[in-house]
Amino acid sequence: MFAKAFRVKSNTAIKGSDRRKLRADVTTAFPTLGTDQVSELVPGKEELNIVKLYAHKGDAVTVYVSGGNPILFELEKNLYPTVYTLWSYPDLLPTFTTWPLVLEKLVGGADLMLPGLVMPPAGLPQVQKGDLCAISLVGNRAPVAIGVAAMSTAEMLTSGLKGRGFSVLHTYQDHLWRSGNKSSPPSIAPLALDSADLSEEKGSVQMDSTLQGDMRHMTLEGEEENGEVHQAREDKSLSEAPEDTSTRGLNQDSTDSKTLQGCGSCLFPAEQMDELLQQCFLHALKCRVKKADLPLLTSTFLGSHMFSCCPEGRQLDIKKSSYKKLSKFLQQMQQEQIIQVKELSKGVESIVAVDWKHPRITSFVIPEPSPTSQTIQEGSREQPYHPPDIKPLYCVPASMTLLFQESGHKKGSFLEGSEVRTIVINYAKKNDLVDADNKNLVRLDPILCDCILEKNEQHTVMKLPWDSLLTRCLEKLQPAYQVTLPGQEPIVKKGRICPIDITLAQRASNKKVTVVRNLEAYGLDPYSVAAILQQRCQASTTVNPAPGAKDSLQVQIQGNQVHHLGWLLLEEYQLPRKHIQGLEKALKPGKKK
Repeated sequence: MFAKAFRVKSNTAIKGSDRRKLRADVTTAFPTLGTDQVSELVPGKEELNIVKLYAHKGDAVTVYVSGGNPILFELEKNLYPTVYTLWSYPDLLPTFTTWPLVLEKLVGGADLMLPGLVMPPAGLPQVQKGDLCAISLVGNRAPVAIGVAAMSTAEMLTSGLKGRGFSVLHTYQDHLWRSGNKSSPPSIAPLALDSADLSEEKGSVQMDSTLQGDMRHMTLEGEEENGEVHQAREDKSLSEAPEDTSTRGLNQDSTDSKTLQGCGSCLFPAEQMDELLQQCFLHALKCRVKKADLPLLTSTFLGSHMFSCCPEGRQLDIKKSSYKKLSKFLQQMQQEQIIQVKELSKGVESIVAVDWKHPRITSFVIPEPSPTSQTIQEGSREQPYHPPDIKPLYCVPASMTLLFQESGHKKGSFLEGSEVRTIVINYAKKNDLVDADNKNLVRLDPILCDCILEKNEQHTVMKLPWDSLLTRCLEKLQPAYQVTLPGQEPIVKKGRICPIDITLAQRASNKKVTVVRNLEAYGLDPYSVAAILQQRCQASTTVNPAPGAKDSLQVQIQGNQVHHLGWLLLEEYQLPRKHIQGLEKALKPGKKK
């Protein structure tokens, strides 16, 4: 239904009465959902929009959008969940499993034929003709498509699993999915051992040769009608599991990169990423991983060790390499006998052995670190960051020079608050301005009148209390500040120091990103901060010039990552909270990004 672009008719915020009606409709359509789950799916106060659109075949569809993602759609008064919703509630619908090879055809608008189903040991779910069903891929319970059963389970079995099984309405990667944040399916382990565990090495289950033939010559209804025929890759294994989610957080919004063609000795983008991947891998094994750390989860090895070895100013993104997945890269390293990888528990791989005497490790030369790099490593620190000493100062303007010139200060001089107080007190005492009857009052001479009084006060205010005199004097001075970084000379500037500014912004397809600016003023390297956040948040980070600020950079992180920024700036970097603005934008507990 959404294989091709649709036309939006209207997009409006939902009314309170419609919100309550939608909750009732969800409860009726999906009785397995509890009250709390319905309230979470259809929130009471968060923004919820109704989008009315026309699909490419002319069907009128109503889509409900929450947090930038479509969560439900209504067609002919029937309510259907989207894949975004099913990823949060994977057991909402009866789920049938198919092969990864089939997904690209479903995305192209084809229906699911019964030869493409995987028969689990427990048998197919029991459904009736017309029931709403979810479709997942082998090895991952996260649904990738939603369809209506074209026949009952009994009829499917009677037919020998031949014919059209499901009319597919919506899939991962179709245009409805693209209208959201375009996130990839989460990794949800199967509930029990099923056919997804087909493996030649284990020899536990063998695929029926007839099924293989059906898979290779299968004709899926709807391909010719939509004019979208996808050529399956001959070298793609039928038992291949969905993409390794340990690399998904590196750059969730990036599209599949293609190796650029060229000539000469220049490295192509994929080759450059391959080299960086190899460098981080060898660096991590040589300097980070110890024998006592083994066995080590491959995801931990990537997140805690390889990321931290990435050179300053570069970002490790396995999707942009020729390997595409961490598992394939580690498989290659195992074939070279550098490491040994085993699946110690179902679906979870670990590095169980490392040959530290391997020539590639012993000959690897550790890159020289950048002298300006200030990074925090988990468990150890290199060039630890210390927060700067920030002092508020006051600058003497032209209108105040007469008051300060007796103490040897001229226009443009920088003073601390205590120095200003001392100068004013000494000036009053030296010129005998302290009131004889009341020591708490100071008589104003012509210089003090010109410096601190307003024009309409010149002839009416003759005396001021000490605290009022000092407060007015400080207010008339220009603000300034001094920043002293460890091992560096103090930096003095006019004005007030800009706080580290954390904001949330919307990008394409309503994607939410976190932007942080003014890190340089506090001695922080934006590239180092981006690398740490990429590792901690497992999300894409970029460093770009800050708009409207000369020679300043901003760090952008995918999603709402304010709570991670708060941890980094307050706990690790020990910066005072008063120098950080935007921490209140952090996600409240229970809310989604």
